[in-house]
Amino acid sequence: MSDSIKNKTVLSEGDFMRLFVKHEPALRAFARTLLPDWHSVDEALQEASVTMWEKLGQLNGEGGFLPWGKVIVRFKCLSIITSLRRDRFLLSDTVIELLAREAEMTEAEEHMIARQALRSCLDQFSETHRELLFAPYSGDGKVIRLAENQGKSTNALYKMLGRLRTKLSSCVRSQLNLEAL
Repeated sequence: MSDSIKNKTVLSEGDFMRLFVKHEPALRAFARTLLPDWHSVDEALQEASVTMWEKLGQLNGEGGFLPWGKVIVRFKCLSIITSLRRDRFLLSDTVIELLAREAEMTEAEEHMIARQALRSCLDQFSETHRELLFAPYSGDGKVIRLAENQGKSTNALYKMLGRLRTKLSSCVRSQLNLEAL
């Protein structure tokens, strides 16, 4: 910052903008320590910047900008917290952590159930059909080699693969529906 800004008793609008941009990361970090999410932080900083702009005449020089800004941000954060509590029930960090763990466990259980259903359904197919179902994922033209080995066209094998996939999908859906009951 230039010496002319440091020695001024009243800052210009341009000086305010330079100071605000310079100290915004510190003000944002300060607000985040008080508020539950980044959306609230953005809201607090926006409201605080308007208030700072309106009260610019109260600020004397560059040195006092950050402490002055933090006071305004703190009051805006407290206002937002009051509003959040009034508008909705806020969960504690402990409860949020428990909910997150529960969601992770539920996802893991659902994946395990889906894998079991897939295994069960695959067991209902012949070895030849299972080989064809896995062939596209083996790479290296395995479907083409299977067609040649079976004396069929590649197109015919891909059509059969489509029918097998449809049958496998129906079986898995049925298994999952049974599991849900």
